[in-house]
Amino acid sequence: MAQQISLADQAKLQEMEIEMMADLYSRMTNACHKKCIPPKYNEAELGKGESVCIDRCVAKYLEIHERVGKKLSAMSTQDEDLMKRIGMEQQK
Repeated sequence: MAQQISLADQAKLQEMEIEMMADLYSRMTNACHKKCIPPKYNEAELGKGESVCIDRCVAKYLEIHERVGKKLSAMSTQDEDLMKRIGMEQQK
């Protein structure tokens, strides 16, 4: 039987997801800015090289974030399965 999540819990989960996405955006912005844009600004607009660097940096950052998320989900599922098996063995 599936567990129902209360509205308060759903709101908390949504808030946590928003905070996690804001943190991801902040970290990605800082990392790519530090990597791609020199500390001394020569022009107000980004140069072509800077733009290409930022595009690649963001793409790589998001790709790695997705890979890590999938790996953590798989590990979590394995942990849940293991805990269920242990619980079933203890009941015997």
